[in-house]
Amino acid sequence: MTRTLGLNDVGGQHTWARKNGQPAPPDDGRVPLEIRVSDDPRPEGGPAYRTVAFPERRLPPGGVKEYRAGRKQGVRTFVLWADPHRTRVFAHVVTTSATKGGPATYEVLGEADEHLARIEREPAMRGGGIRTRWTVRPAGWPPVSGLKGRAFWWVVWWLISPIQLVIAVGSVVAGSGDVARMPRRTRWRAGERVVLDYRSGVGDGFLLEVAEGWDDRVTASLLALLDSHEGWMGNAWDDYNGKAPERRGFQPQ
Repeated sequence: MTRTLGLNDVGGQHTWARKNGQPAPPDDGRVPLEIRVSDDPRPEGGPAYRTVAFPERRLPPGGVKEYRAGRKQGVRTFVLWADPHRTRVFAHVVTTSATKGGPATYEVLGEADEHLARIEREPAMRGGGIRTRWTVRPAGWPPVSGLKGRAFWWVVWWLISPIQLVIAVGSVVAGSGDVARMPRRTRWRAGERVVLDYRSGVGDGFLLEVAEGWDDRVTASLLALLDSHEGWMGNAWDDYNGKAPERRGFQPQ
């Protein structure tokens, strides 16, 4: 059995409602982001969804400005709440080492700060080969590694990159245009078996498909990290100044 995790922006949905003349829920101070998990399909067909965590960046003493400066160096600090009103912690993500443009190591901790996993990111051309390498080392389990993007689509992306640059410039000038994102699909294998699969989902969001046996605290933290490294053309959930950015993310059908 596999499960699928996705990051959903409730705040973005509320903004969409206001733009379309629909009443928006009141702002009650809840965490606007949530990580949902799909369970086994229901008898009538579609999957059942449940929310497992509410991710929020943990700001340093210097606030948003210091956080955004740190994330440029590869630093990420999140708390995943078990409820939207921040009364109980689901998991923490902290940075144990990071260098700008270089490798970074993150630790996933439980509610009582117990070690759950270590996640390593090796950027392309900086130890990860021609593609970024993500390695997950769960406590008590063998590590698994995955490479960002399929080699074929990286070749295609680089071939059309001059055109993408023109479109990007035009988008800035005209306020319109659609630039192709860098390939992001990442698969982690244990032998021949795919145990984690980060792939395109509904709308503009990415989903993480997880094999049986993985701790939701580890996989939810991994999803939050992956979505915070969307690249220079992406819209990372933790990189904003003020209110949460609009992003559709994981939408049940």
